Amino acid sequence: MKILILDDAGAASARAAGLIADHVREKPETVLGLATGGTMEAVYAHLIALHRAGEVSFAGVSSFNLDEYVGLAGDHPCSYRRYMAEKLFDQIDMAPGAGHLPKGEAEDPEAEADAYEAKIVAAGDLDLQLLGLGQNGHIGFNEPTSSLSSLTRLKTLTRSTREANSRFFPAGEEPPRLAITMGIGTIMRAREVLLVATGEAKAEAVEQVVEGAVSARWPGSILQMHRKATLILDRAAACRLELTDYYMDVHPE
Repeated sequence: MKILILDDAGAASARAAGLIADHVREKPETVLGLATGGTMEAVYAHLIALHRAGEVSFAGVSSFNLDEYVGLAGDHPCSYRRYMAEKLFDQIDMAPGAGHLPKGEAEDPEAEADAYEAKIVAAGDLDLQLLGLGQNGHIGFNEPTSSLSSLTRLKTLTRSTREANSRFFPAGEEPPRLAITMGIGTIMRAREVLLVATGEAKAEAVEQVVEGAVSARWPGSILQMHRKATLILDRAAACRLELTDYYMDVHPE
């Protein structure tokens, strides 16, 4: 893994956006894997700014999001389809329909998960997968004990994940208990992976993912096995790493 440690969250999100833009400029028909959540809002804001400055076009890009809540229609204010439209798709030049998400309102969520996996395979898999990191080490909604070779499927969310995401929901409305998520095996097929983690609350997860054993207890630790994974951290998220001096020596910028 390549470990890049930036001074703060703002610098980390800007670096992540810059790397994504570089990838799209190099391969205009890139298939991106995209993520949601608070960390990604700043990354997408930087991508929008780069697009508006004429520095990158997404006209040939297609994308597949990691996950979606089961039971939420696409126009629900807390659905990830709505999030992506507001935070990115409606503000760049991606073609209509080029941004794919699982259908949380599907009558048969398990069949929808299988169909979504098939769409990713038909697209030739992902060129670059963007990831966040949960405090319990999850990537996508692959909670601890998830199979490290899993494919897109239905997943029950832990209480800690639901509590962490409850801030995005109106008072009195709890996040759904189920989600459709890309599997760890699906993510690992991506040709490149870019994970962004910021803030001291992520420090234990970062420590385990980067320097701990590869284990389903910390699902993100599987990235140690990926052939081309880059982790972008701020100093707060990296504060528990033992080999920080080495990471900084290898990538001093």
